[in-house]
Order: sequence, then structure tokens, then C-alpha cells
Amino acid sequence: MSQQDGYSPSFKRPADVMRMRRKRTRSDAGVSSTGGPGQSDSPRACVRPFSPGPLFHNQNRSGGGTKRRNPFANIENTFSPKKKCLIYNDDAADGPTMRTRTEEEDTSSKECPGGLSLSARLAEAETQERQDVSSKDCLTFSEDDSLFEEEEKDVSGPLLKSPPAIAPASIAPPMCTEYPADWSLKTRLLFTSPLTLSWAEHPKAQEEASGLSHHCRARFSPLPHSLQDPRSCSELRSAFQQSLVYWQHPSLPWIPLFPRINAERSFAGRSTPWAQDRALQQSLMSEWSVSLSSLYSLLKARLCPYFYLCSHQSTVLFRAAGLGGSSSITASISPTTRGLREAMKADGIEFSLPLVEERRRSREQQNLSGQGEEEEQECSELNEESPAGDEEENDDEDGSFSWLKEMGVQDKIKKPDSITMQLRKEGPAVSLDHRPESVVCVEGPHTFTLINFLISWKGLVAAAGSQAGLPPTLLAPSAFRGATMHTLKARSVNVRSQVGSSYQSIGSVEVTGPILPSSLHTITTLLRSAQKGNFSAALYTHTPTAVMNTHTAEQQGTGGAVDLSACGLHPASLQQLQQPSSLGKTALTHINMSNYSYMWKK
Repeated sequence: MSQQDGYSPSFKRPADVMRMRRKRTRSDAGVSSTGGPGQSDSPRACVRPFSPGPLFHNQNRSGGGTKRRNPFANIENTFSPKKKCLIYNDDAADGPTMRTRTEEEDTSSKECPGGLSLSARLAEAETQERQDVSSKDCLTFSEDDSLFEEEEKDVSGPLLKSPPAIAPASIAPPMCTEYPADWSLKTRLLFTSPLTLSWAEHPKAQEEASGLSHHCRARFSPLPHSLQDPRSCSELRSAFQQSLVYWQHPSLPWIPLFPRINAERSFAGRSTPWAQDRALQQSLMSEWSVSLSSLYSLLKARLCPYFYLCSHQSTVLFRAAGLGGSSSITASISPTTRGLREAMKADGIEFSLPLVEERRRSREQQNLSGQGEEEEQECSELNEESPAGDEEENDDEDGSFSWLKEMGVQDKIKKPDSITMQLRKEGPAVSLDHRPESVVCVEGPHTFTLINFLISWKGLVAAAGSQAGLPPTLLAPSAFRGATMHTLKARSVNVRSQVGSSYQSIGSVEVTGPILPSSLHTITTLLRSAQKGNFSAALYTHTPTAVMNTHTAEQQGTGGAVDLSACGLHPASLQQLQQPSSLGKTALTHINMSNYSYMWKK
């Protein structure tokens, strides 16, 4: 063909192009089957069609021929990311100098289909990278570990280290091995756990007897941190029966004597032979007085840690010295009325209203923070003069209202009587009645005076109603004179709970009765070992006793450095109850343990 204008020497006819493609396909197929010397001359043996992507080892494609190499890929992308894991050294000026052990093993054992070993190709890549490093300031791995990024010259050394070395260490949440002390009485506990709780009910006769005996002798069997099979552990079942024991006076099997506040429905329809028999009432009160005196003697001798007195209108908590952060015997009464507080003052009992005092202190701090120095001085002067001013105002109010005569309206305005004026003065004090803010705290030797006051106070026993003539209920974790041993009721049930789209078996145990603080802690300690540190509990509080966690300002700074080892409590429970409670006027409602770490809600 003669050369013409516009003719391109590289132009080929379509038929020639198809003939060359068929010829190339046959030659490639022959090379791949024989694996002869022509394998090293193949320019497309180690071509990566897409970057990053797997190498095509001369596989025949449906379209004929091998797909071309990606022109945008760098030489670094022609190897697998696992094969180019390089470690950069800060002191090396010529780039990477080492490879991992895995890379060296792969280099010595594998070769590319093109005939060149992987070590040779890595050497070529490293030579080119050294040239790039000499022209650049610093190299670091990018996020996808496929390309290099250029950094400034003053980049610190840690950026050149491997990612695990500079990754922030994962900080595990702190483990809480104890929950705050809760001095409120509980009426019901509901424990749930992924593991079965069937071991908690139907104890054998020997196990029950062992638990009662250990309780009377204050012996505690040590248990391992985690039990493999709780149902076959006799020590665990005996310890559980031991934790359910409490002592009560009086004991009337046909009448539930706890709770006593707003419990008229529990006494309805029950036989009360003492209601109209005055001699029987005196006999009951005489025995009750002996039991109360015995309890206080044990408390003073540190042989009983605490006890509760539950009447029809209030609950009294007596604590031994060293408990609740106090170095002396303390007593808390909730709720109270103005009549009770006035009667205590008349008998010379000194007490404090911690919640009222705390509110007053907070108001004073707010007032002082919002006023200047001059206003503070004026307030102090007014406070010093206030008693005289109050007396003058009282004299005016109790007087003849002479100012009305001066205005000439004495006949048109009705003069308030003395009863109305007295109620107006006593309004703030009366408004506290039957509220949590009315909680009263008595400390030190005044608690003994309080015991004598309670024995002789007529308002302690109901004069009318379903509880008329019935002495208050005494509850204690230790035996005392006239007390009867009782056990909490425990009932185990296996339930199925829906978790997502499936149902999961959950073990549960319900404990009912007057649950003391030490019993709650002992039960949770046993469940921690039996349930491998995974359980949750719902707590139902006797509402009037929720404010028993309140402590005075003097109790916050004093520690319980008093020996209470002979009081009959488990050492772990005793250690918890010695600390001041941080719950304030609230109580715990939920306790959750996960991986031997406590979480709670109030």
C-alpha cells in the first residue's frame, strides 16, 4: 500500500486486529500450560488490574486477553498490604530498614508468576522509596495503609511508630466492690440472675439447723470467691438460712407486727383480746419494757449493733457507738409530731433536726453569697437586736392594740383571739409533722433518757383503733430478753424473659419480711459468690424509714474506731455499717452486680 496523506503507520485493519488477538490468546494459553522460559518474558504476568486488588495469574478472561494495569496505581500498590508492612526507625535517614518476621518468611518462600522473587521486587521497591524519602521530609502510613503521606519536618517521633504503640490505652471502668450502707427497713427483696437460684429454698433439715446454730453462736463459714455448683454446696445453703434470721418482740403468730404505720388493714378482722382488757395491756407493756431495757443494755455493751422500735405512728432506730460514723450511741426518730418534740424537750432530751438545720444553713450561705460585707454587718446587728424586737412585737400582739384606737377603727376590725395568734406562731413547727424533714436525732447519754421517756410515754401505744393497747414491735439482729427467733420467707421461681427475639431463662428469689440492713448485705454477699458476680435486686423500702440514712454534721467528721467484733454481725457487713451513709434522706431501690462490680439506684 502506497503511503498517502493522513495515513498512520500504526493503523491496522479490523481483520488484522482480530487475527492478532486470537494469536495472542493461543500463545498465552501455551505459556500458562507449559510454564516454560517464556514466562519470565511475559510483560503481563504480575499485572494488578485494579488497585488495590488481587493479582491475576494469567487467567483467561471471557473477553479475551489480559486486562490492562491501572495507570493510576503506584508501585507500592503492586504488592499485598500484608507484604509491605514496614517498620520505620527514627534514627534511619534513608527510610525503612527492617521488615517483619512474617514478611521475611513469605519473601524467601514465595515468588511472583512473572519469574522474579518477591524479595527482588521488594528490593526494587525499597530502592525507589529511598529515593523518594531523600526528597521528602517525613513519611507516615495513611489510614488505609496503602499510600504514604507527607508530613512536616518537626513531626514528633511517636507518629513514626506502629499504631498499637501510640493508640490510647483502653481505660476499664473502676470496680465498685461495695454499695453504700442503707439503714432503712425493707419489706421485700426480689433477686434475679442469669443463673438458677433454686438453691435458695427448701433447705435440708441439717442445713437449716446448722444455719440457726451458727447464727446463735455468731459463726460464719468462709466461702470461695466463685462457686461452681451452688446447689451441692451445703455451706452456702446453711449461710443463706443464717442470713434470714431476726429477733422480734412481741410475737403474735396470727397478727403481722410489721409494718405498724398505716397497718390498720393488717389488723382488721383479727382477734385482739387485749383491746378491752386493761390488765392484759399492763402485762404486755411490762414485758415489753423489760425487752427494751435489755436491748439498750446489749447496745451499750456493744453486744447488739442496732435495733428498731416500730410503733403505730413512728419508727426509732438505735445504733451502737461506732456505727454510722458516730463515736457514741445515736437514735433517730421518724416521723415526729410537734407534741412528741415538745414532750421530749419537757423531759430534758436534747435532739436535733438535721434536715431542717441543713436547709437553714444552705439558705444562710445563699444569703451571705448574695450580700456585701456591709449588708452582712447589718444583718448581724439586726440578729443581735432581734430578741428584743420579738419581745416588743409579742407584747404589742398580746396587748390591747392601741394603734387601732389611734386610727379610730377599733370597732370595725375584729381582734384576733389568743388561740389564732398562737397557731400563727407555731405554724412552721406544725408543718413538719409526719414529713421526712421531721426526723429527730438524739446522741450520747440522752439516748438513755429517751429509753425511759419511751417506756413512760402514753402516746407510744395507740389508745383507739385496731392497734389499741398493743406495744410497739422490737426488731434486732441479735437475741435479747423476751425475743422470739423468726426467719424471713424466701421463695425461688424460674421465669423466662424475652431478650430480643428469643426467650432466656432467669432465676429469681423473693425475700419478704422485716429485712434488716445486715441481712440485706449478707444475702448480697452470698449471691456474689453463688451467681458468679452477676445478679440484680429490686428493693422495696418501708417509706417512713428512708430518712434513717440522714446523719448530723458531727457524725461526718468522726470515725467509728470502736471494737464491735462481739456484736454478732458478719465482718463484711460490720465494715459497711461502720461507714457514714451517703444516701441522705433517700434509700436504695435497685442494686445491680455485673462482673463483681456494684451499681445502684436510689
